[in-house]
Amino acid sequence: MLRLESELLFTPIPEAIARLRDLAYNLWWVWHPEAQELFRQIDRELWEQTYHNPVSFLREVRQRRLDDVAANPTYMSQFHAVMSRFDAYMDARETWYTRHYPNGNHEKIAYFSAEFGIHESMPIYSGGLGILSGDHTKEASDMGLPLVAIGFLYPQGYFRQHLDHSGWQLAEYHKFDFANVAATPATTPDGGEVVVEVELPGRTIYAKVYRIQVGRVPLYLMDTDIHPNSPQDRELSARLYGGDREMRVSQEIVLGIGGVRALRKLGIHPTVWHMNEGHSAFLVLELTRELVAQGVPFAQAAERVTRSCIFTTHTPVPAGNDAFPFDMIERFFWQYWPQLGIDRNTFLELGRQDQHWGPTFAMTVLGLKFSSYRNGVSKLHGHVARGMWEWLYPGKSRDEVPITSVTNGVHSASWLAPELRALFDTHMGPDWEDHLDDPEQWKKIYEIPNDVFWGVKRTLRNRLVAFVRNRIRHRLERINQPPAPWQLLEEDALTIGFARRFATYKRASLIFKDIERLKSLLNRPGHPIQIIFAGKAHPADNPGKLLIQEIHHLSLQPGLAGRVVFLEEYDIAMARELVKGVDIWLNTPRRPYEASGTSGQKASLNGVPNFSVLDGWWPEAYNGRNGWAIGEEREFYSQDEQDWNDVQSLYHTLEQTILPLFYEQRDGAGVPHEWLNICKEAIVTVAPNFSFRRMLADYMREFYAPAIKDAETVGG
Repeated sequence: MLRLESELLFTPIPEAIARLRDLAYNLWWVWHPEAQELFRQIDRELWEQTYHNPVSFLREVRQRRLDDVAANPTYMSQFHAVMSRFDAYMDARETWYTRHYPNGNHEKIAYFSAEFGIHESMPIYSGGLGILSGDHTKEASDMGLPLVAIGFLYPQGYFRQHLDHSGWQLAEYHKFDFANVAATPATTPDGGEVVVEVELPGRTIYAKVYRIQVGRVPLYLMDTDIHPNSPQDRELSARLYGGDREMRVSQEIVLGIGGVRALRKLGIHPTVWHMNEGHSAFLVLELTRELVAQGVPFAQAAERVTRSCIFTTHTPVPAGNDAFPFDMIERFFWQYWPQLGIDRNTFLELGRQDQHWGPTFAMTVLGLKFSSYRNGVSKLHGHVARGMWEWLYPGKSRDEVPITSVTNGVHSASWLAPELRALFDTHMGPDWEDHLDDPEQWKKIYEIPNDVFWGVKRTLRNRLVAFVRNRIRHRLERINQPPAPWQLLEEDALTIGFARRFATYKRASLIFKDIERLKSLLNRPGHPIQIIFAGKAHPADNPGKLLIQEIHHLSLQPGLAGRVVFLEEYDIAMARELVKGVDIWLNTPRRPYEASGTSGQKASLNGVPNFSVLDGWWPEAYNGRNGWAIGEEREFYSQDEQDWNDVQSLYHTLEQTILPLFYEQRDGAGVPHEWLNICKEAIVTVAPNFSFRRMLADYMREFYAPAIKDAETVGG
């Protein structure tokens, strides 16, 4: 295993548990709670202080603590059990992939994404796209897919979110030390460091490549903060989605073109190239350039590249698709298109999208044109995407546009509460995780006694309430404010969660449309409701930041104070607490602008019913017994009409259906049986059908396997 020299700074580890270092440097531990417990048991306080980061933990832990556990027979038994499981996982000859595709012959699937959300200790993600990429990598490891992932390291990551006294979002960036994360320098087949060169206007930029091992899957991340780059270019990959349009196009050139060159230096020659959104679409130009350099005419080279490429679009809003002015593209590529054997106009037409202000070079257009396999991320989004890009396919009707859909899913092991995992082990058998996408096995959930299930649900809610109180206390201490004079949340109150990116189309404040009616609902005697909000707005999105500030102000109003809270610094760790601890997951996007959404899938995996607009994935899942729908599946004449219709539906369902189910229909022991039936139905219907196992099986069957069969190794 590769190691940095700075690993010598680890606290000396007793030989008996020396392999804790191996465990720390493979992110397999992220989705195996028993592995995390090995570190937590050594020093629980330090585990929290290092934000659940075993590399940092092993640098700071006192040797006496390590000596103590190495001499503890109970700990050593747990240690050997975890390491045996880890070794069996890493050395497995039979996997999902070898069983379903036994004739595989050294194929490689290259998966490119601008962000990867794998764990809270590595803040190189901003939201749903990054979480999806992280889950994609983890599930590919579990299934044994021959996948390699490519992205950016982002030394400053995404911003830390703090709210000031007025509730206004402040963005703070903190550079993290590579020595404190599980990243090691990538090496060439002969052992040299991997540094790629990419040409930008007037200069060459260099990017060093690091490797992070995610189970069986290597994740390669590029970093431009190296010599001899200029100070400006050192900042190029410093932050996720930072800077102006010049920096954005520069980042995307390094990601796409530099990413291909990184794989070549690593000696990796993929058969299939998967672009997760348009950020990496420039990779198709580099693949084409390689073939042209070998003497293949441009048209033939482009056709060969297209056969090997898959493009996934996530954005149902035209403004959300990156597009750059022609003059900017000319400045960056005037020396590149001659290497493709084409002229300026032919090059610009590869990504041309006409806007009302003039022509632009659109990354989604480039990705769609150079892919044989194209998809949206839910059935509804596929329909929306076919309408958005119908103009690219003259003569075809909307239904004939070659954009299909694979609905997103979630990596079950990453998001399931350990308490529920133990319950599932008891009732579905210890090997249930080998059959995640089998609907029949999940029906055993119905057999869990309701009193046992309710006990676990209450425990998870109580822990969430404690988590929220602790987070609010820390914020008040940070801004030198005294504790709130009111009680903050109740342990047994119906708890609603709303946590996601704060973009205006997600309508976070919809539930406040009629303040007095909401106050009445929240404070109904014997039937209290409480709502937990969390989420970040993009640093440049002032309307989104105003929404956060509005909810913060509302949370201080009489009748709402103590019942409504906003938590700052939404991240993976907070998301885990929310999706397993709330009673209802609220989602109010303006239909049809939610491409998929996966937070509600994580919630239902944990027995939390969705209460959602019929947008994204929810129309495919909702069956009338596993949650509730807000509004109708139809178009409206105006946004005001849509808002009014949806909020009336929200209030009515909450008042007439949800509250009675939760509070009134209980037995003598206080167990709400009908409510728990809905919770179980949510698990049974969502867990298998919206698992990442099902999703990646779909990708293999519909995209990866056909592309492997059809495509030659491009440039290999």
